[in-house]
Amino acid sequence: MLSIGSIVIRVDDLQAQMAFWQAALGFEPRHEPEGDFVILQPPGGKGTCISLDRVPSSVHLPPRIHLDLYTEDQSGEVQRLLRLGATRVEWSKRPADADYVIMADPEGNRFCVIDTAGRRQTD
Repeated sequence: MLSIGSIVIRVDDLQAQMAFWQAALGFEPRHEPEGDFVILQPPGGKGTCISLDRVPSSVHLPPRIHLDLYTEDQSGEVQRLLRLGATRVEWSKRPADADYVIMADPEGNRFCVIDTAGRRQTD
């Protein structure tokens, strides 16, 4: 049986992206960064990790993969992420009643903030 241990995000500036994702998710480094790579884990170490890998790579639009981040306070989280350096991404095909906001981290890696208020999450 397989499980997802870590999702790897390619970055240019390891320290800046590490600071952004730690602040965004409340994750902590499993170990000090080793050269050009760090694993950020959820508090307590249980759950899927985010790994940052400093490797030259261009951002692909639209991305082939992105993160969906769930919250019951979408507006508050979007504002908090904007203050941390994220940007909002407009998409002409986004339905008016969409439960997601498309965003990008400081290096342009996209993710969505999903509004889960009033509905049951399934894992």
